[in-house]
Amino acid sequence: MTTVGFIGSGSIGATVARLAASAGYDVVVSNSRGPETLADLVAELGDRARAATAAEAAEAGEIVVVSVPFHAFRKLPVEQLAGKVVLDTNNYYPQRDGQVAELDEGQVTSAELEQRHLATAKLVKVFNNIFFKHLGSLARPAGAPDRTALTIAGDDAEAKQTATDFLTAIGYDAVDIGPLSESWRVEPGQPAYGPPYGTFEDPVGTPASADKVRAAVAEAKRSAN
Repeated sequence: MTTVGFIGSGSIGATVARLAASAGYDVVVSNSRGPETLADLVAELGDRARAATAAEAAEAGEIVVVSVPFHAFRKLPVEQLAGKVVLDTNNYYPQRDGQVAELDEGQVTSAELEQRHLATAKLVKVFNNIFFKHLGSLARPAGAPDRTALTIAGDDAEAKQTATDFLTAIGYDAVDIGPLSESWRVEPGQPAYGPPYGTFEDPVGTPASADKVRAAVAEAKRSAN
């Protein structure tokens, strides 16, 4: 079975790890505090899971989920991620990450900056526009009438197919919104960022079909700078 590495095991990372382990993937989790701090999560995930350093998780994973604050992306292990499919859950929040002129001026997207740093890794933007509690509760088997769709963006067609297959396995359909340059359409403040899946006050969330998600993406507007 495919091994999925996790760099960052906070709310989103741990939720995806739970879905992956439940779907039968081998899981290697990491965080910035050390493997020993992940004992409870590993125990919850079961026999298919183990904790490691970020570099070890990157090395072990055939797919690697990166779920760290955007400002930390330059610390990602470039060598260990070389050539691999990287599922990027990050969002740029200036109040947390500091101002980045290229992003504030709309010259590039946060995913493009991360792709630039990772060089030969194949980045796919996914999981960034859904509340982690909704992500954990809205997974459904393939063919379910209330199946939810998540957006993906990326520059590599094979990597996007890998991401789509992974989503299918953990309980979601995929809506391809185009290259990384279009990932601004699902960033904070856009109609597809959160609302299709419900409100923060509702921990369960609302199933969102592919058509519903596409409609929200189509409503995106880039602010004037």
